[in-house]
Amino acid sequence: MAAFDPVGHKYGYARVSTTEQTPALQSDALTAFGCERLFIDTVSGSTTTRPALTELLATLLPGDTLCVWRLDRLGRNLPHLIELVDGLKARGVAFASVTEQIDTSTANGELVFHIFGALAAFERQLLRERTNAGLTAARERGKIGGRPPALSPARKREATRMRNQGSTVGDIADVLGVSKRTLYRHFSENH
Repeated sequence: MAAFDPVGHKYGYARVSTTEQTPALQSDALTAFGCERLFIDTVSGSTTTRPALTELLATLLPGDTLCVWRLDRLGRNLPHLIELVDGLKARGVAFASVTEQIDTSTANGELVFHIFGALAAFERQLLRERTNAGLTAARERGKIGGRPPALSPARKREATRMRNQGSTVGDIADVLGVSKRTLYRHFSENH
């Protein structure tokens, strides 16, 4: 296990998903937590390219601490978050989350981090099971989930009639208010 030097620097990482959102809440909390420098990304949580995070990870040295306002600001998902924190630990860098009061430079903080990870995985599994049970119950009642078809049987007949009369796919799409792709799929299914 890598040893943590308590005299390292605290660096904050903040992320907002859109330009309409402001990182002020996160920035203020991280500054109050003692972060000397902040790195801020404006990208969706599922985005793999995060320039500020990449710069921060290159800046960190053994003994430093990467701080976030909340766990979901750092990782795209739980496995990604755990992978990042494990990578930090291997480099001798601690991780802290202000909201969840986690600091992996302590044994208690590391334990809490892993408990949070296990609870999140457990909740995700429960949600998956509830969703599947709900879908099964709906199917048993005769309900079919999913998006309704773009073309009803009557509109399919109309599209076929128009096509047989020489209308272009673009014209048919405009008249029926559907995409060309939907029409191409319909025509390929019927040939």
